Amino acid sequence: MDGLGRRLRLLGAVAAVAAVAVAAAGCGGGDDKAEAKKEFAIGFQGPLSGENQQLGINAYNGMLTAVDSANRSGTLPFTLRIVASDDQGSPEQGPTAAQKLVDNSRVIAVVGPIFSGATKSSEPLYSQADLLSVSPSATNPQLTSLGFGSFFRVIAPDTIQGAAAADYIAKALKAKRVFSLDDRSDYGAGLSTALEKALKAHNVTVTHDSVNPTKDYTSEATKITAAGPDAVYYSGYYAEFALLVKALRGKGYEGRILAGDGSNDDQLIEQAGADTAEGALLTCACGDANSDPKAASFVAEFKRVNSGTKPGTYSGEAYDATQAIISVLTKEGTGATRASVLSGFRAVDMPGVTKQIKFDGHGEVQGSTVYVYEVRGGKRVVLGPTTALLKP
Repeated sequence: MDGLGRRLRLLGAVAAVAAVAVAAAGCGGGDDKAEAKKEFAIGFQGPLSGENQQLGINAYNGMLTAVDSANRSGTLPFTLRIVASDDQGSPEQGPTAAQKLVDNSRVIAVVGPIFSGATKSSEPLYSQADLLSVSPSATNPQLTSLGFGSFFRVIAPDTIQGAAAADYIAKALKAKRVFSLDDRSDYGAGLSTALEKALKAHNVTVTHDSVNPTKDYTSEATKITAAGPDAVYYSGYYAEFALLVKALRGKGYEGRILAGDGSNDDQLIEQAGADTAEGALLTCACGDANSDPKAASFVAEFKRVNSGTKPGTYSGEAYDATQAIISVLTKEGTGATRASVLSGFRAVDMPGVTKQIKFDGHGEVQGSTVYVYEVRGGKRVVLGPTTALLKP
């Protein structure tokens, strides 16, 4: 974990403890009734270390904002705290991270996992324990069809992102030849499959390749440049996409360079360099809370809780997931159990920061919009929903 990640994680842990203390103190100045107030823990599973940790930190800080706000409200018959379990976004470490939360009897529900591979490997444990897990970001289409009985997500699957990205590439960018590259992860393979199917339906010529994450994309950039595509779309995470963009620029590639939501973070600009990342396009089934007037109160609260840091990709989704869990806990009261929270969550229907939070019978959130971002002047700028950007 780098210095920034360590600082944010420590800030989050300290703030979560402080939130519980403040809430308890605010309920009666430390009298016996306040001291005896029941506590529930909500687990968090995701990457809080590793090369793509920022996506996990973004989500954790969104969760922290919801927990802090709930505790400070003084209206709950209980207090809340967060128990975090770092899986580094790895499928191999997912089950160990999940088991830590399953074994903690105070954990009543979980926000996460964050990455699709870790979600796939972790969910059997959550399902067996009847422990609700709500992912703000795991988008592999298969996750809701594998029989996981306690899994929900508040973000659209990559069948939706892939189709929308293909529409944008074919109709807005007018690309005729596309090179689709993925990182062989559950996330990357799921997104590239959806994208390529939709591109071919638009009669776009697609060249596919898969490359395990590496520190040197020179040979891949050579291959891509030789193929002469109008656009390149990478299905993977920002640490690798930054290196790929560098390699493509180094080879003189002049076509459009795009990636999906796993690369949609300011760390892309930090790691690739502002000049190199300039013009890169990113798709995500997530809007930008910082530029959404309807999310102004959330942004202000997020900054207050997280020492002035702005919401990032998945921050709003994690906030909504946590708020939905808290809404069920509030209805269940101090007698809430894992089983009752899981059962009650199926009926959630509430307005969120990112969308209406309501689920179908498979745990998919109903309704979503895919947005396009572009790196301009060293910043990610949301261009708008794909549907509004399509050219006739």
